[in-house]
Amino acid sequence: MTGLEKLNFQQILSAFLVLLGIIDIIGAIPIIIQLKSRGKKVSATKATLISFGLMVGFFYGGNLILNIFGCNIQSFAAAGAILIFFMALEMILDVEIFKNNGPVKEATLVPLVFPLLAGAGSFTTLISLKAMYSDINILIALALNMVWVFIVIRLTDKVQHLLGASGIYFIRKFFGIILLAIAVKMFTENFAQLW
Repeated sequence: MTGLEKLNFQQILSAFLVLLGIIDIIGAIPIIIQLKSRGKKVSATKATLISFGLMVGFFYGGNLILNIFGCNIQSFAAAGAILIFFMALEMILDVEIFKNNGPVKEATLVPLVFPLLAGAGSFTTLISLKAMYSDINILIALALNMVWVFIVIRLTDKVQHLLGASGIYFIRKFFGIILLAIAVKMFTENFAQLW
């Protein structure tokens, strides 16, 4: 089967929505605005390209890393589903489960690229999706997400003004519920294959 024959719109859409919720660039708008208000420069192009490169690198190199530690995709996907579950809880309940105590030296790289865009959640999700969908569909979904990330970072002030605080809050809650359902599905599908 060639790459074009593996193209599946439903898989692309599903992977796009999962990554959209995990990357959560809309939820990062308040952080970007705060960084800008402190005089930090945030480059949309740099953030997008570096994030995309890191995620594609992990997408292809993740299996090698897993093999070194003796894990398979199903066990990683089940563990990833648990991580996504907790990230969804953060979004729904407005609690901070994952602490980010790293030093902030450069706004584009830290904390925007890592851990907000290309962090543990994104890496785990990409590997988890690999257990369910064709690579080409996941990569297209990731590329589309990166286009969205670029647009949002570039137009942060306008997006904030357009959506308002309540709009951003609603979108965050909505994607939290979607992620919760996806996490349950990913866990049950992959957990069953471990035995």
